[in-house]
Amino acid sequence: MNELTGTTLESRTTYSGRVFTAVSDRVRLPNGRETDLDIVRHPPSVILIPMPDEGHIILLRQYRYAIDRWLWELPAGNVETGENPDDAARRECAEETGLAPSTVERLGAFFPTPGYCDENMLFYRLTGLMEMGTSCLDADEVLEPHVVLLSDARRMVSDGTIIDMKTALGLTFI
Repeated sequence: MNELTGTTLESRTTYSGRVFTAVSDRVRLPNGRETDLDIVRHPPSVILIPMPDEGHIILLRQYRYAIDRWLWELPAGNVETGENPDDAARRECAEETGLAPSTVERLGAFFPTPGYCDENMLFYRLTGLMEMGTSCLDADEVLEPHVVLLSDARRMVSDGTIIDMKTALGLTFI
């Protein structure tokens, strides 16, 4: 199937920060109409499913300022410019959990908000976890890693304890 795509006629950066860039684009859509769209440009991210063994995973209890709440989440982070996503998964696991995986397996990729953002979330299972010592958190990260029974993590989704979408989706892979 040969599908038409959109054409960017004009693009203007409206915001550029550490995590993302926002642009305002004038585009021609595949149906020929022209319109203005505001888009968040975000690097790919890695979503990690660290498994110390077959029946357990590591979840983070993490504070999120944007919603002023503590959430239960899978570890995750951005792929740095020029970085291989598999390497980013290894790095983020070490930084957020203090563990180094011997096996990194890519499970899938999803766009969480394609209506206004180009972020691609890459999901990984990490096994053969070895202690590295302490974690190395970014300045804006406040989190606590916890080993959780996989069955308990799934229950936490169904009872509303886990409300983070990437975590709920990630748990469907295992």
